[in-house]
Amino acid sequence: MAEAHTAPLLASTEVDPELLALPEPERTGKWPTAFALALALASSIFMAFALLADVRFAMSSRVDTTLGDLRAADLGVVSAEAAAGGTLVKGTALLGASSGIRFERPFVSDTFRLVPVSGRSDLWVELRVPAGEESGRYVPPNEVSGRLVPLTQAGPRHRGLAGALKRVKGIDVPPNALLLVEGERPEGLRYATLLTAMFVLFAFIATWSLVQILKPIRD
Repeated sequence: MAEAHTAPLLASTEVDPELLALPEPERTGKWPTAFALALALASSIFMAFALLADVRFAMSSRVDTTLGDLRAADLGVVSAEAAAGGTLVKGTALLGASSGIRFERPFVSDTFRLVPVSGRSDLWVELRVPAGEESGRYVPPNEVSGRLVPLTQAGPRHRGLAGALKRVKGIDVPPNALLLVEGERPEGLRYATLLTAMFVLFAFIATWSLVQILKPIRD
């Protein structure tokens, strides 16, 4: 019977010199992958912060604050709540339809109008016009209710509206201008909380993956 020949086993503390002589494995595509992950991380953080105002409003009170006639309303009483993400208000107003602009949003069949409260340059109202009802004879409502928020902090869906007013109508909107989004309520923005949580999760995964890719290989 042939004898079995076995190579002597190395001690558990010894390192095979042949393994040490092997070249380090190449990480093909390391830097492009790291760049893509860094971009995903930055985008996730940006979107999470951009949605914070919507999240605050989604968690705010569902009780409307009555302001009466918006043409003479003292907005200082609600400016602090509005700056914190928005507050629910309602009131009456004569809206200057001729001084506003009309715009659309992707994947939405309805159209939108941004119009000022007559006699004021610091208070604007966004109206949603159902599909098929938009015409040159459109008459804005006299009673409005919804989310009141600083125009500059209204979130990604309203970004660029002040610039559009300047380009289209030549109107300079004051920095302290407020926007009343007619019909918008906290329960309608619950999705913002889920989106923010999703972006935070994406940021965590991108950070963990980036660390794994960039950390050096240990012998």
